[in-house]
Amino acid sequence: MGPEDLAEILAGLDFSSDDEDLLISLADSDDALVYRLNEGQALIKSLDFFTPVLDDPYLYGQAAAANSLSDIYAMGGRPMLALNICCFPGSLEKEVLQEILKGGVEKTKESGAILGGGHTVEDDEPKYGLSVVGTAPPEDIISNGGAEPGDKLILTKQLGTGIMATALKADMIEGAADREFVRSMLRLNEAVLELRDDFAVKAATDVTGFGLAGHLLEMLNASGVGCRVFGDKLSYFAEVPRFINMGLVPGGLHKNRDTFSSSVEITDNASAEMLLNDLIYDPQTSGGLLLALPAGQAESARDLLLDAGETARIIGRFTDSEPGIVVE
Repeated sequence: MGPEDLAEILAGLDFSSDDEDLLISLADSDDALVYRLNEGQALIKSLDFFTPVLDDPYLYGQAAAANSLSDIYAMGGRPMLALNICCFPGSLEKEVLQEILKGGVEKTKESGAILGGGHTVEDDEPKYGLSVVGTAPPEDIISNGGAEPGDKLILTKQLGTGIMATALKADMIEGAADREFVRSMLRLNEAVLELRDDFAVKAATDVTGFGLAGHLLEMLNASGVGCRVFGDKLSYFAEVPRFINMGLVPGGLHKNRDTFSSSVEITDNASAEMLLNDLIYDPQTSGGLLLALPAGQAESARDLLLDAGETARIIGRFTDSEPGIVVE
C-alpha cells in the first residue's frame, strides 16, 4: 500500500497508550514496537510480508525472512523468535511452497532466532514473511530519532533492488541467483550490532518500501533536523541506470515520489539528476540501514562495516534546518 493511502487509513484510528513501558509505538513512525519488560530487557516486535520479488522460491523465502528480521536489527536488537506468515494459492505446487518455507527457515536460523511455526491462508497470490520478536537492553535501543546537526549519514547497502526485481520480472536478467542484488537482499543487517560497543549510533532505520527518501524523511522528522545527501556517494547496482532508461521501474517508486518529493530538492549540481530522481524513491527489499553517527566516528564505523562484508558508504550529513532532503 502506498504511503499516502496508509496515512489516510491510520489517521482515524487511536493507537495511543498510557503504558510507561511502551518505549516506541506507532506514533513514532519507527521500525518496530518496543516494550520494556524490566530494567534489563525490552521486547522488539515487528512483522513484514510481501509478494514474490524473485522467481526462485527458495531465494524469495530467504529474502522475505531477511527483510522481516531487518527491523529488529535497525532497533539495535537481536532476533529471538519468529512465526511464518503465509498466503498461498491452492493451485500452487506443494514443492514451491516447501522451498519458500525452507528459505525462510534457513535464514531465520542464520540470525540465531527460533522459527516456531506460523499461520497460512489461501490467497490468489503468494505472500510470505515473518512476525519477529527481538530483545535488547532498553539503553541499547536505537530509534530513528536522535540525529543531530553535524552528524554523518551512513547507508550500509547499495540501492536499486526494486528496479532490479522489476527487470527480473520482465525477463531482462538471467542467472539471478549469482547477481549482487540478490546477494544483497539475502544479507542480514546484523553488522550494526558490531558498532554498538565502540561507536555512538544516534539513530537508525532500514530502507525498505518507502525508499531512501521516505525512510530518511522519517528519520529527519523524528530528529528535527535536515540532511544534505551526497548524490555522487550513493551506491547502486551496475545495471540500474540502463533499466531506468528502459522504464523498468516499480509502481511503488512513482507512489513514493508523489508522496515525498515535496520535501526533497535535487540541486542543479547533483550528478545524474534523472538517475537520482528515480533511485532515491526506489522501494527496497531487505535494503540497507541508515545510520547517524558523530562526524568523527563515521569513517571508522564505515570501515568496520566494510570489513564485515557490507557495501557501506557515508552518503550525507545532517543539518540545522527544517526536516527535508537536499541532494547535492
